Amino acid sequence: EYVLNARGINIFTCQWSHLNFEPKALIFLCHGTGTRLAQDGFVVHRMDYEGHGKSSGLQGYISSFDDIVVDSYKVLCKIHGGAIVLMLHRREPTFWDGAILVALICKMVEDMKPQPIVILTLSKLSNVIPLWRIIPNEDIIDRAIKSEEWREEVRNNHYCYKGKPRVKTGYEIFIASLDMKAILISYRNQIVLSDVNVQKNQQHLLSQNIVKIHVDTHAHILLVTLPFIIVHGSDDDVTDPTSKDKTLKLYPGMCHALTSGEPKENIDIVFSDIVKWLNERVSSIS
Repeated sequence: EYVLNARGINIFTCQWSHLNFEPKALIFLCHGTGTRLAQDGFVVHRMDYEGHGKSSGLQGYISSFDDIVVDSYKVLCKIHGGAIVLMLHRREPTFWDGAILVALICKMVEDMKPQPIVILTLSKLSNVIPLWRIIPNEDIIDRAIKSEEWREEVRNNHYCYKGKPRVKTGYEIFIASLDMKAILISYRNQIVLSDVNVQKNQQHLLSQNIVKIHVDTHAHILLVTLPFIIVHGSDDDVTDPTSKDKTLKLYPGMCHALTSGEPKENIDIVFSDIVKWLNERVSSIS
């Protein structure tokens, strides 16, 4: 089913369910597939973001991270993940009963962080040549996925964007993934980063949009009131694993794509913990 958003873009939505089970609960995915959870008795709904998967829009283009959050809110309440989940919770704190965050980007791995001059350049170019695909990047598929078979499947899937990141997309994703400490320091010092050696007239280039998005996600993670579980691989080479009901499960030796790119026995372990966590919360709510 397609849902038309406020910008005239058709957003693809889908559902997984098990015909032989009475549904335990509804699960809404911001990223990924729901087959496995449906097998365990949950009804799973998902949408593809604008420009991604089967949704319409320019492929691989994100004009605003806020647009994705608004789409997710409107679509999921009618029927690229963790930050959007937390932003949705901030928008409607009492609507959701819990959250599962897989390899949450609380902090970028150091060797994947752009240099400060690159950030400043992107902040200018994102409004001048937003659609250009010129951001250099290594093959993240190799870093995120351990299974060779799954790597090839992803590479051969024409719904998966595999080109260089567009300027605006790269900028939006980066500013949504700065670590909490940098966010708090930036906010406290009015967007003046102490480790960036630039002229004073360049310091304002880290726009208010950065503060807005960052404060809406990671800077307020301690204020999240819904129960959540974070599952993270200790060998995740893409993101850095750092309410009263907050659970962190760290899996030694596993990479970023915990629920799809690992060997089957590892995927089974992760889903077993997720389903156990869900069942415990469903029972307590019931």
